[in-house]
Amino acid sequence: MSEFPVIRRAIPKRRYQVGDYGVTLLAEIESGDGIDYTLILAFVREGDAKPSLFVCAEQLPPGERGAGRYRLRVVNRAMSEVLDSGDGWADPDRFTDEALQVGMQLLGLGEETPYRLG
Repeated sequence: MSEFPVIRRAIPKRRYQVGDYGVTLLAEIESGDGIDYTLILAFVREGDAKPSLFVCAEQLPPGERGAGRYRLRVVNRAMSEVLDSGDGWADPDRFTDEALQVGMQLLGLGEETPYRLG
């Protein structure tokens, strides 16, 4: 079982609806697990109290920055997997576009259209 991000404080920046999921882009994240999260896209199924899927942009330690300053990682109950590394994952627009696609694919929402709520 994977370890979900421990979020002590975060500022919601954008909200989306994708099928039965509410999706929130979080920034200015204070972590309780030692990971330096830059952005997180959290997917919460209607009726659930907590997210079931996170797509994270995490700042890498200086010694791990061969492919860039950030990594794109996906976390759900079954896995925690790094998908990519690069300097562009700190850009909210680029991150959100990719994170929505990744989350929709993993949740079987490929036919759905994400609607921005705010």
